[in-house]
Amino acid sequence: MINFDGFLTQLLIGTKLTIIVAISALILGLIFGLIGAAASLSKNKLIRTIAFSLTSIIRGIPELIVLFTVYFGGTALLKIIFHHYVDINALFAGTFALALIFGAYATETFRGAFLAIPKGQIAASQVLGLSKKQTFFHILLPQVWRHAIPGLSNLWLVLLKDTALISLLGVADLMNKAQVAASETSKPFTFYFAAGLLYLIITTFSSAATSFITKKANKYENI
Repeated sequence: MINFDGFLTQLLIGTKLTIIVAISALILGLIFGLIGAAASLSKNKLIRTIAFSLTSIIRGIPELIVLFTVYFGGTALLKIIFHHYVDINALFAGTFALALIFGAYATETFRGAFLAIPKGQIAASQVLGLSKKQTFFHILLPQVWRHAIPGLSNLWLVLLKDTALISLLGVADLMNKAQVAASETSKPFTFYFAAGLLYLIITTFSSAATSFITKKANKYENI
C-alpha cells in the first residue's frame, strides 16, 4: 500500500481544479476558435491577415511563453492603464492563456471544417430565403461540429496535459499539489507518479468520451 502521508486528499483537490481549468479553457477556446475561423475566412483581407498573424504567433511559440506573456504582460498592461501595480489573478491568467493556445489550434480545425462543407449548401440556403444568421446556425454549424470533432478531441487531450503549466504561476492544480507533497515528504517519485496516474485516468476517460461522441456524430451524418 502506497503511503501518501495525508496528501491524497490534496491531490484529489488539485485534480478537481485541473479539470475545472481544462473545461473552462475548452469553452473559451472553442469561442476563440470559431471567431478565428470566421476571421480567417473573411472576405476582408485585413481581417484575414490579422487572424493569420495571431494564430501563427501563438502556434509558433512555446506554450510556456504564451502563459508568461499573458500573466506578466497582463500585469504590465493593467499598471499602464491604472497607473499603479495591479496583481492579476494567476488562475484567470492561466486559464485565459490555455484558451488562447487551444483557440489558435482550433481556428485551423474549424477553418478546415468550414471548407469541407459544399458551397452549394450556402447557395441553396440563400435561394430558400434564409438569413446569414440562420444559415450559419442551422446549416453550417451542425456540420462544422461533425467535421471538427476528431481534431478537437486531440486538442482537448493536449489541453488537459498543458494545464500542468499553470502550476508555475502558483495555481494549486494537480501538478502544484504533487510538487508541494514531494517537497514536504521527500518522496518525489511517489507523488509525481501519482500525479501522472491521475492525468492518465483523466485522459483515458476523455478519450473514451470523445470516441463515443465521434461515433455518434458519424452515425447522424450517415443518416
